[in-house]
Amino acid sequence: MQYEDEQDYIMRMIKESVRVLASLILGKKYVQVTLPLENKYQVSGSKKPEWKELVDNGHINKAENILLEKIDCQNQADVEEALLFYEYVSGKGNDFLNKHEYSEEEVLDGLRNLAKRSGFEGIIEIIK
Repeated sequence: MQYEDEQDYIMRMIKESVRVLASLILGKKYVQVTLPLENKYQVSGSKKPEWKELVDNGHINKAENILLEKIDCQNQADVEEALLFYEYVSGKGNDFLNKHEYSEEEVLDGLRNLAKRSGFEGIIEIIK
């Protein structure tokens, strides 16, 4: 498999993983929509997530740590925010991620961890 094909495959896995986890954990069908940039990553109308600016500035690991420290995996809004985080990070593209010491594989690992912490450990085998 060529490098570009491999990256496309990982991106498809991330998108499918977000869709499946949203359906299972949140109990609703996930449909990605195009929203205005200023509110695309808001959860339930809350203000812009604190992690978004960190990610935009290349502090992805710091943003992930902040998010994971405060997440309550029994709270649907928290889980939804984590799903949006991983979707947002993956959308930055492989060049941006590599430049800031992160990777699409780490996005998948984060989604696997989220599934496990949310009680959907069995789904981890599908997300490979």
